[in-house]
Order: sequence, then C-alpha cells, then structure tokens
Amino acid sequence: MDWLDRVARLRRWTSNGARAPHKPLLLLYALGSHQQDAGRELRYSAVEQDLKRLLVEYGPAHPTTPAYPFHHLVSDGVWEVRTDRGAGSPGSGVGLLRSSGATGRLAPDLLAALRREPSLLGRLVRVLLDTHFPPSLHVELCEAVGLDLELAEVGAVNGAAAAARRQRDRQLRELVLTAYEFQCAFCGYDGMLGATSVGLEAAHVRWWSHDGPDEVDNGLCLCSLHHKLFDKGVLGLGDDRRILVSRRFVGRSEASRQHVLALVGRPVLGPQPGSPPVARRHREWHGRQVFHGAPRVPIGAGDGQCG
Repeated sequence: MDWLDRVARLRRWTSNGARAPHKPLLLLYALGSHQQDAGRELRYSAVEQDLKRLLVEYGPAHPTTPAYPFHHLVSDGVWEVRTDRGAGSPGSGVGLLRSSGATGRLAPDLLAALRREPSLLGRLVRVLLDTHFPPSLHVELCEAVGLDLELAEVGAVNGAAAAARRQRDRQLRELVLTAYEFQCAFCGYDGMLGATSVGLEAAHVRWWSHDGPDEVDNGLCLCSLHHKLFDKGVLGLGDDRRILVSRRFVGRSEASRQHVLALVGRPVLGPQPGSPPVARRHREWHGRQVFHGAPRVPIGAGDGQCG
C-alpha cells in the first residue's frame, strides 16, 4: 500500500478554494504522539483542547470542532476509533465522543508499516506539511504537535536514537507566553488574531538541541523577528537583564534602527511576578555560544551608534 499517496489524498470538504486542514492537523498530532509513544491511543476527551488549539491557530477563520476529523478520518483508512463498547466511532457529535469514551489511534496497517519502515514517519509528515501548509509554518507546527522532524526523517522512533534524544514539551510555548503576558520580551509586540496570539514564539535561550531544558527559566517570549535575531546572535541578554545588540550588526534603514538598534540597553519586559526570569547559566551559554562579538554601547554611554 502506498501510504504517502493515501495521506496526500485525504478526503476533505472543499468549496470555492476554502481550506479544510482538520484531518491533516489531527493526523500530524497522531504522528507526533506515535513518535513519543508508538501505538498510543488518544482519548477524545483528553486531547480535545489540544486539537481545538491547533484548529484555532492553523485552521480556517470560522468556528470548527475537532470532533469532525476525529470521526471522519476513519474513512481515509489511516485512523481507527473505538469506544467503551468496542470498535467503531459513535459519530461526529462532541457529546457522543466524550460520553462513549471514544479513543483514536493510527490504523493497524499504518502502524505496522511504520514499524517495518521507521523513516516512513518523516516522509508522511513532509507530505502533510507540504500539501496543506506554507513552509513558514512547518517548524512551529511540528513543535505544536510534539514532533521532532529531524528524528522522524532518520527513522528513529522509540529506539536507541530516540531514547538519546529528548522529547519536546508541547506545553512549553503556552507556559512561556503566559509568563511574559503574551508580549515580546524585547519590543512589547502583543498581536492577536481574534483570541489567539500571532507572531509570538517561545524561544529557548540555551538551545534545545544543545541540552537546553524545556523550562520557563530557559525561555523568552519573542516575536518572530526578534526570535530569529536572537538565535542568529544579533541580540543577546546582559547580566543586568538588558538587551544586547551585536556590534557586527549593520542596518541603515529606519526599520533596522527602530526594530533592532533602538533595543540597545533596553530592559527585558517580564516575566510577570511569580515566574522565573532567564537563569544565569542559560544566559551565559547564549553569550558564549551564540551572541556575535561585543555588544554595542547604549547612547549616552560613549558610543552613540544605536540611534
């Protein structure tokens, strides 16, 4: 069976070019759960809120429910649903799925294929991402569903390589954004699309790939621009929790002055009382391993280069 073709051809409701990413999002979530715990069943009542968040952030603008894909994905042959009474979905009603103890998991034939060929996981994820979402969302989508795409593409699932690689905490983004009150710690950006923050990300200070923990004291809430610049070493954190800007960064436009150079010496915004600030050991790691060169000196401190 060609699983890549089957996943690429998921049956979706379409009308006048409208997006319907409900099934792809559920399948990505299920593949992420499989990577962490192969064969795990997903009880609808336990994952409903996670799926709702995915639909709000990556789905269409109109209201929708995760009950729809949870029931209808069965018809594509990649998913099965059982209830307390046995095999089969009780329907697409939210109340029915909750009250019947409905659980879903990848179809047995697909699970068997993934066991025979672990690298299939990465290829399935790529098909789903490339078919239904723009490249700019691929990394954050994988993080949102708990998928390590690099690990998936080399075919390591629940083996020695997987054991050596830690699993990401899919709750970290929410914890970090809440600690910083849903605003960029560098510029204060706090954009929302309806009731959902947009353009804000949980940045690891010490990189996750280099033993940085999924903990609030290793995180910053940053807008997409400042997250990229922080990871590239343009921006950093000083001992006094003020923002550093590398002397190596050159920007002549008003946009560069406003969004980067004007940050020199500014205090970090947040976190709110009761939440831990960035730990010194993580800040120092970023300063040694990521930040480029010496920092610029704030205006009035003898340099005058940031204005």
